[in-house]
Amino acid sequence: MRLLLGVMWLLHWLPLPWLGRIGEVLGNLLFAIVRSRRAIALTNLRLCLPDLPETERRAIAKKHFQAYTRSVLERGILWWSSEARIRRLIVVEPRVPLDHIQSGPTILLCPHFVSLDVAGVAVMLESSLCSIYTRQQSRVFDEALRKGRSRFRPIKIMPRAEGIKPIIRAMRDGLPFFMLPDMDFGAKDAEFVPFFGTPAATLTAPARIAAATGAKVIPVVATILPNYQGWKVTFYPPWENYPGGDIVAATRDMNAFIEARVLEAPTEYFWAHKRFKTRPPGNASVYGQNGPDTAPLRS
Repeated sequence: MRLLLGVMWLLHWLPLPWLGRIGEVLGNLLFAIVRSRRAIALTNLRLCLPDLPETERRAIAKKHFQAYTRSVLERGILWWSSEARIRRLIVVEPRVPLDHIQSGPTILLCPHFVSLDVAGVAVMLESSLCSIYTRQQSRVFDEALRKGRSRFRPIKIMPRAEGIKPIIRAMRDGLPFFMLPDMDFGAKDAEFVPFFGTPAATLTAPARIAAATGAKVIPVVATILPNYQGWKVTFYPPWENYPGGDIVAATRDMNAFIEARVLEAPTEYFWAHKRFKTRPPGNASVYGQNGPDTAPLRS
């Protein structure tokens, strides 16, 4: 891991077009040799985009591996480059919503696109924040991750095991909560709501925290600009009357919003995660035993 971090540090000095192309070449290699993750991505795409030809889904999966590998290498820019360089590479639309952040509790809802770290940096260039993260298996990488994500301003990053109470306290102290809402962490504190038509164990925490704190929910999505120009970070208007009186309906609406953003940049969504790992009672795994690239379409 120290070697990997050393390589990332060396590569961050390269111009972004060079770094991006290296990432794409390595992504092609990983797509060819990492059969298990390729199978997961293809299964997710069959479930979520069943109307596309298989050849097109496979092309999306391959480009996703390119984009993901790019994002790992480009993270070195976020962790070690100058603030001036980073500001040149990030286009924020329309702006970081400091007025909302400063006016009361705020949840910045960031779906799992490969450049999500860019969205976090765009916020941290202007404001402190709090967030939850999953502790990394490697102590060395975990330390690098925490330092990289807190280099511009003091922030509070809490391990997921501590639950949401520390987050609510931090929000009440004036920190916006940078939240990643769309991974499968099991059935606890989740509801099975559709994601592209397939039931997905989806955390209800965004709706529950918004209800408990009166927080505004502001989605933010980071995507890759064409021609290796950098990244675009888009802040959407706060959701009105969220979550309302129905937590499950609010969670379903959140997934529908994420679906729409995925369709806008399908190669950049994190398809290699087992989004449908947790199944409703009585349903078999969708990541079945049918071979590396032929998991079943539906359970």
